[in-house]
Amino acid sequence: MHNFLPTAYFEHQFVPFKEANISIATHALHYGTGAFGGLRGIPDPQNPNQILLFRLDRHCHRLSQSARLLHFDLPADKIEQVIKEFVQKNHPQTSFYIRPFVYTSDLGIAPRLHNIEKNFFVYGIELGDYLSPEGVSCRLSSWCRQEDRSLPLRGKISGAYITSSLAKTEAVESGFDEAILMNAQGKVSEASGMNIFIVRHGKIITPGFEQDILEGITRDSVLQLARDLGITVIERPVDKSELFIADEVFLSGTAAKITPVKRIENYTTPSDRPITEKLRDKLTAITENRDSQYQQWVFPIPLK
Repeated sequence: MHNFLPTAYFEHQFVPFKEANISIATHALHYGTGAFGGLRGIPDPQNPNQILLFRLDRHCHRLSQSARLLHFDLPADKIEQVIKEFVQKNHPQTSFYIRPFVYTSDLGIAPRLHNIEKNFFVYGIELGDYLSPEGVSCRLSSWCRQEDRSLPLRGKISGAYITSSLAKTEAVESGFDEAILMNAQGKVSEASGMNIFIVRHGKIITPGFEQDILEGITRDSVLQLARDLGITVIERPVDKSELFIADEVFLSGTAAKITPVKRIENYTTPSDRPITEKLRDKLTAITENRDSQYQQWVFPIPLK
């Protein structure tokens, strides 16, 4: 059971979470015509009177772009303003996750994006580790990642996550923790809700945007940190067989943070993961506002 934060933003006002309800006839419920974001927050370890949000500006910008794909003009600064007030009203006491969502709120039945009401809500849940920090096992999914020519993969469109749901359940029901999806060209794309990286010969390799991946914000952070640490980064197509012989494999995402992969199918990855651990330690220090070099990534929200 999730522990939801008590207050939500719904239909242009803050209301108790339990009162933020939609009709069963809501357009987005039937057609997946929504888009969502997700960002983490933690109480500041050095200051109990403020909350730290990681890369708030980038998350708001991406959601605004996702809304544009749904023909919805929702400025990033409006999203940011609502999220800041949302945090202050909830006054969270532990690590949490914020879910902002834009959607077609009309009660119509025709699948469309024109001449239809759209809306925006925000809620949150308490959230610790989404995946085991000790590492996860992955299977190669029988489901294929969609193509950008079929779905606008530069946005987090809710309807696209049926594939992620199918892949995740298939993985768990067959004894694994997570799924890795290939794209239509047979190259590695991403996990069910995370980007994927491999390490070979001290270099980080990850599928590029042309591999139908989500433009992950944690992914972007990992790549910047690696370059700043002097680690060579290569963005290119990745073959299936490379997963089995990699020195390290890890996943990244807002919920997953940086999670090592310990097994793929029947191949066990090496237990020594120096680059993964270095990046994970660095990212943790940044999110806790203990690294002055990346303070621009951390948004302190004072509590009233």
